[in-house]
Amino acid sequence: MLPVDLPGTVRDALLAPLVDHHCHGVRRDDLTRAQFELLISEGGSPAPPGTTHFDTPLGLALRRWCAPLLDLEPHAPPAVYLARRAELGAAEVNRRLLAGAGVVAFLVDTASDDAGLLSAAEMGRHGGAAADELVRIEQIERDVAEQAQAAVDYLDGLGEELAARAGRAVGLKTVIATLCGLDFDPPRPARGAVIAAVNRRLAAPKEPLTDPIVLRHLLWSAIDVARERGLPMQFHTGFGGAPQLGLHRTDPARLSAFVAALQPLGMPVILLHCYPYHRQAAYLAGSYPHVYVDVGLALPHTAAASARVMDELLELAPFHKQLFSSGCHGLAEIGYLGALYYRQALGAALATRLAAGEWSPADAARVAHMIGSGNARRIYRL
Repeated sequence: MLPVDLPGTVRDALLAPLVDHHCHGVRRDDLTRAQFELLISEGGSPAPPGTTHFDTPLGLALRRWCAPLLDLEPHAPPAVYLARRAELGAAEVNRRLLAGAGVVAFLVDTASDDAGLLSAAEMGRHGGAAADELVRIEQIERDVAEQAQAAVDYLDGLGEELAARAGRAVGLKTVIATLCGLDFDPPRPARGAVIAAVNRRLAAPKEPLTDPIVLRHLLWSAIDVARERGLPMQFHTGFGGAPQLGLHRTDPARLSAFVAALQPLGMPVILLHCYPYHRQAAYLAGSYPHVYVDVGLALPHTAAASARVMDELLELAPFHKQLFSSGCHGLAEIGYLGALYYRQALGAALATRLAAGEWSPADAARVAHMIGSGNARRIYRL
């Protein structure tokens, strides 16, 4: 629900179709309550006995805003909501919620091997939108490691596979933040160190990749490919990763030296999610011409407080450096709420600036268009 006093041109810009520049597939199967609750929690664990993950900002938000799309009254109890979800079936629920988000293009991280998740093409069909692929580089590394017999095979195969997959994608993505933190050494590692680290990696290729030398080599190899093909590189930052690593190690400010090293290459670097470090990310976006930022998952997870998060991002980040993403994963509800709270939060921020006389309606409409779709179309060359 947008502020009632917004000028019509601003309202139209906020309600225009969005480019969701970072999301994941959603479940194609019907879910039990336990499965559903795990997907509305970033912790990945069941709620303590006698409690529920519905008692969170996101849990209350989906009962308020998603329930009407399933023909329920707002604030329907969890049991009623889930029963109606099961009655409609996953395909119909996904269609209603993804289409209801008002998205014109989904850019989908397709890293998961889970056949229970919709593919990029299926996300587009369910949402009545275009869809393109984002390639997660750690998934490529795992595939190569499982096939390589020796370090030289690994090194050759990694470059070839990165190039092949990038040829079908609109961007690359790394989750190095959740594997070894963003406080890694910025320089490209020496070849001898890489070969020694790869030999250790090939001894256990199915294990999660945490070796910082291999991760740095992978990252620089991907950067070479992205630069050659003119693709942006997404970096997961902030919450939504591996809590055991320590949230502080996902602070995008820790990327400062690395970002500076990339500046001469001109390759777009996109900082995803960022919360609670979105002010640090805004600073980087304002300081470096090739850095862009969103607050992704923070908006549906902060829900009623999302306007404050958006307002803090707008404090410093240039408006041509901000993008919209839902960060949707597993549940179509998150995609719908990501779009809804983005529009509400930006609408509230624009209304405040318009009321103070700081912005004109034309400027507010232009900024809404840039963040909602224009910047993504330019960066990803859609």
